[in-house]
Amino acid sequence: MTVPEPPVVDAHCHVFHRAMPFADTAWTRPDYDYRVETYLAELDRHGISFGVVTAASLFGDYNDYTLSVLDRHRRLRATVMLDPDTGPAEMATLKAQGVCGVRYQLPPAAALPDPAGYRFRRFVRRLADAGLHIELNLSGAQLAALLPALDDSGIDIVVDHFGLLRAEHGMEGEGFLAVLRSVERGRTRVKLSAGFRLRADEVAGYAARLIAAAGPERLFWGSDAPFVGFERGVDYAATLDLFYRIVPDARTRRLMSDAALRFYFF
Repeated sequence: MTVPEPPVVDAHCHVFHRAMPFADTAWTRPDYDYRVETYLAELDRHGISFGVVTAASLFGDYNDYTLSVLDRHRRLRATVMLDPDTGPAEMATLKAQGVCGVRYQLPPAAALPDPAGYRFRRFVRRLADAGLHIELNLSGAQLAALLPALDDSGIDIVVDHFGLLRAEHGMEGEGFLAVLRSVERGRTRVKLSAGFRLRADEVAGYAARLIAAAGPERLFWGSDAPFVGFERGVDYAATLDLFYRIVPDARTRRLMSDAALRFYFF
């Protein structure tokens, strides 16, 4: 049996240790460590060269451990969470450290800030000026409201978890349809990440529709290690097996890897 060629980049993981402060709104509080050394050993075990550490909402804007990881490991990039009033000098420093974007996540029922308001537009403009993308993990209604408002911002956008983890009505909901329209406009990419959190009988269909709409050049794969909330039922090998199953064409997977490598590292 031929072993599939592994992806070059894992575009979505979290690293943390149990002494880190949880945000007051944390939906769960892991009682274990998943340090960068454990993650890198997992990448090496599976033949994956690079990883992207994604800011976890559990820790709010406590980015300290992530930044220390970037200082030590050049094979990693990261997103962080930032206060919207963060200034351009700090953003430039973060970019130089290996931060490539800012994750933007709100509780599903939360109202968005005014996307046409000065404070939000200033934040997005500063991100774009610093060469940072905005990474969205939002509900379907939030995506439908925010994505069109980002059209003229000049910022690159990455949508987490197929655009479907928090989306009402699945692929026919307003959030996913807004993601497809945004992808067509050219500045939006989507992560095929955390497929194990979606309905097992539908995830292959989600991937196929995104490949048809976006092409592999605007899709990334991510493991979502260490699978918070699913630790007993998922391991790293299982996330790779799922990827090979829902994206069966080796050339498509290779083009996705090339796209992730260019976007995050070069």
